[in-house]
Amino acid sequence: MSLPARYLDPIGRNIIRFLQTAQGLIAFTLITLGVAVTKFNASTRVIHPLVRSQIYRAGLRLLPMISFLACALGLMIIGQMVALLTRVGAQNLAGTVMVTVVVRELGPLAAALVVLARVGAAYVIDLGTARALGEVEALEALCIDPVHYLVIPRITALALAIFSLTVYFIILTLFSGYLFAFAQDVPLLPGDYCKQLAMALTWEDFALLALKTCSFGIVIAVVTCYQGLAQPLRLEQVSAATTRAVVQSVVACVLLDVLFIVVYLVM
Repeated sequence: MSLPARYLDPIGRNIIRFLQTAQGLIAFTLITLGVAVTKFNASTRVIHPLVRSQIYRAGLRLLPMISFLACALGLMIIGQMVALLTRVGAQNLAGTVMVTVVVRELGPLAAALVVLARVGAAYVIDLGTARALGEVEALEALCIDPVHYLVIPRITALALAIFSLTVYFIILTLFSGYLFAFAQDVPLLPGDYCKQLAMALTWEDFALLALKTCSFGIVIAVVTCYQGLAQPLRLEQVSAATTRAVVQSVVACVLLDVLFIVVYLVM
């Protein structure tokens, strides 16, 4: 094999593998969307408790971790940033910087990555193990749609959980960051700080924040459920599927974030 072909061959295989994965994810998304539309009100007594349990798993149980990260990032990043802006005489830009850094970027990504690490990876393990042990086929034998029973509650729960955790993370980060700046004797009154934040926020920020966080939740749920359910797995293959799901979810969230950055720049 010639030297150029030696390097081009792995690149070609990776491109083909990427296209196959993208095709599978798109097909799985369309199937899930079709099930969600056709069975919107079906088996609500079964699906609604599943959604609530997944919200508790992906939302309430992660509040201590989100609180710790919000306080830590607020103290390490936001507080120092406010203090630095005050030292250079640019304290009037504190609200704009906080909205750009925390509300638009740091909050949604941090919440999504925490949910992915703590819950998304567990989804692949749960669903992959159920697929390997034949539990998914047992559901089909009982005339229970696995997508409706296993995927829809997780997608709904992750979308709502990431949105709620992001709002909580943003509020706590802004509050803890100002406390750290106040402890450094920064001459910025709480009223002025809140006024700058209110002036920097627009209705587009609230709308795009909700759309962005829900999109992160849907993407993470679709990728993790796809890796756990879409293809037959053996027990020894579950760990590799989990790794693939985490990597693909991170890449998808970053690409989605880039898309929203373009939208912010266009506005």
